Amino acid sequence: MKKYFLICIAVLSVFATGCKPKCEFTDKQFETPGIGQGMEIHATFLDEISWDIPHQNWGVKEWDADFRAMKDMGINTVVMIRCGLGRWIAAPFESVLEAKWDAIYPPVDLVEMFLTLSDKYDMKFFFGIYDSGYWWHIGEYQTEIDVNMKLIDEVWAKYGHHKSFQGWYLSQEVSRRTRNIAGIFAELGKHAKAVSGGLPCMISPYIHGIKTDQVMAGDQATTVEEHEREWDEILSKIQGAVDIMAFQDGQVDYQELYDYLVVNKKLADRYGIHCWTNVESFDRDMPIRFLPIKWEKLLYKLEAARKAGMEDVVTFEFSHFMSPNSSYTQAGHLYDRYCEHFGIKNKHEK
Repeated sequence: MKKYFLICIAVLSVFATGCKPKCEFTDKQFETPGIGQGMEIHATFLDEISWDIPHQNWGVKEWDADFRAMKDMGINTVVMIRCGLGRWIAAPFESVLEAKWDAIYPPVDLVEMFLTLSDKYDMKFFFGIYDSGYWWHIGEYQTEIDVNMKLIDEVWAKYGHHKSFQGWYLSQEVSRRTRNIAGIFAELGKHAKAVSGGLPCMISPYIHGIKTDQVMAGDQATTVEEHEREWDEILSKIQGAVDIMAFQDGQVDYQELYDYLVVNKKLADRYGIHCWTNVESFDRDMPIRFLPIKWEKLLYKLEAARKAGMEDVVTFEFSHFMSPNSSYTQAGHLYDRYCEHFGIKNKHEK
């Protein structure tokens, strides 16, 4: 009777506390043989001045937790994708407020926040320059350059003392030899390096493949050979101004990706540029823009990058699509699968 009573108490306590028995299985038990090894992700973009993904409306408390999650996963570099887009800016930059009559004065200095958190977590921070979303699209290239020249001077004077300020990101993104992109990269990259004592400059163009908006609207995708010819010309003109090239990997079909990555590495080696890959952690194959990518797809792309000899991996982007703190539940699950695969102790797993 006493034994029966104790069992009843134990069962009731489980129901009362909401506890559930732990799963006795592990994902490792069900892995298929010969799966891809992949490459670890060591950098992420920070996308707060967004173009096509929703804001999470985080303050410093939430960002602090996310930087900690990045660090736990092995990320050591954060790249602010842009400090402004059109009228929206990440800090009250005088150079932009003077040039852009409808620029909106921001309530928070996100640059100072991100640099302070980068200092705290011993990360490298790359500053993304201003993208007007307008001047360079209508042929007023020099206006885009002039505003950013002043901005670079202003930013380095204000934020350059941070130990984490370790580079620049040239935020004008293209897929081809268009819109005088070589001239923009060359002038702004050289100026940023000169102002900051040679800190590296990074670009992240995209491949003009079947998943680009232009091609889906009726344009022709570039072949591997066309991609190589056009980017050989661009890189020959920006040599010395750009130090890191990280092509976005989501605009081509999965089976094509390796071939483009091999070409990117060959071109980067030819011009003395470090070759990373920008692995998109969001899914372009879904009818909704944009949701966290399926782990199988992410691993496939990381394995293609490893086989092609990429030097490192940056993702677009951790906070929305891979973080355990994301508003997307799927992102936290992707974080778990990633940590399991690479043998990283997951401090956020429940």
